[in-house]
Amino acid sequence: MPFYHRSGSIPEKRHTQFRKPNGDLYAEELVSTEGFSSVYSLVYHCHPPTLVKAMGEPWDVAPKAAIEKNMQHRSFTTFDCKPEEDFMKSRKTLLFNSDIHIGVAAPTKGFTDYFFKNADADEVLFVHEGNGVLHTIYGEIEFEYGDYLVIPRGTIYQLTFQTNQNRLMVMESPTPIYPPKRYQNAVGQLMEHSPYCERDIKLPKNLKTHDEKGDFTVYIKKQGMMWPYTYATHPFDAIGWDGYLYPFGFSIHNFEPITGRLHMPPPIHQTFEGRNFVICSFVPRLYDYHPQSIPAPYNHSNVDSDEILYYVDGDFMSRKHVERGMITLHPKGIPHGPHPGTVEKSIGAKETKELAVMVDPFYPLMITQEALEIEDPKYWKSWVE
Repeated sequence: MPFYHRSGSIPEKRHTQFRKPNGDLYAEELVSTEGFSSVYSLVYHCHPPTLVKAMGEPWDVAPKAAIEKNMQHRSFTTFDCKPEEDFMKSRKTLLFNSDIHIGVAAPTKGFTDYFFKNADADEVLFVHEGNGVLHTIYGEIEFEYGDYLVIPRGTIYQLTFQTNQNRLMVMESPTPIYPPKRYQNAVGQLMEHSPYCERDIKLPKNLKTHDEKGDFTVYIKKQGMMWPYTYATHPFDAIGWDGYLYPFGFSIHNFEPITGRLHMPPPIHQTFEGRNFVICSFVPRLYDYHPQSIPAPYNHSNVDSDEILYYVDGDFMSRKHVERGMITLHPKGIPHGPHPGTVEKSIGAKETKELAVMVDPFYPLMITQEALEIEDPKYWKSWVE
């Protein structure tokens, strides 16, 4: 998130001597993005972050395409994914290309006996069910139903849940994920017409310095492989940090919808963006208020992007059958639109209570076997039945 934040103790000048009470130096670490050309933070460790005691054999976690080229509207019921105790094992990639991976997770517990770092991708975890705490070296972020957790690549983290029924949508991007540039001014501040502002951002709090030695397992994801590392010191040993690079949270319930007299296009719902994709939030809002308006969306052709919609809660005026946790995939190349009868039915409606997350990738998505196992095979016929 592009604004300055600091926590804990840091020296007056960067790259200068910063000593512990016993006279030893704290270990400074620069965490940078896009080489040294974009946002970064400086972290001050009790111990060097390089003390590796052991490395295990890696294993393959890259998604495998069951369908590489798709021209069919599809629907997947993600709540049919079986819950698993371990967070990492519960993660299932359903759709992917080189710009974004989209999946779900249904952990019954968090993970505290190991740590995880995605060295390949920024992550966005959308919390559909459950609540808990995201733990990182930058501090803690409490999360609950409706929260987006944006975790920059290279961030070591743990998740703890307060419930055993948890459902997450998981997005991974090899490029940074930011608020839309059109909502930022020249210095990166969110402008007045933005649907959310800096006050809505959940920042890391409650920095805890774990000055501990021992055996600390960190699973590092790199190039589609999971690498087990054992470090000699606790990964969360920072005495302080400052900068522009850190995890943050944002609640979909704090997204302020943009409305108009006539139906507004999907870009008004945009919440985040990465290279060749956008993430949007559909939230409860007033419908169009022109006396002849049609609230249901018009038919539209996906000429430049696939469209993925993750249904969270509420009623959807353009669909006849929607389940919580359902994902629909409408591929580029063929039009899609409201189901039969829903256009007429929407006329005169004043508001919608829908809640959904949409992802539009600008290059086609491939489909995994895990997705096909939870697919509704009749969905593509739902416009003629």
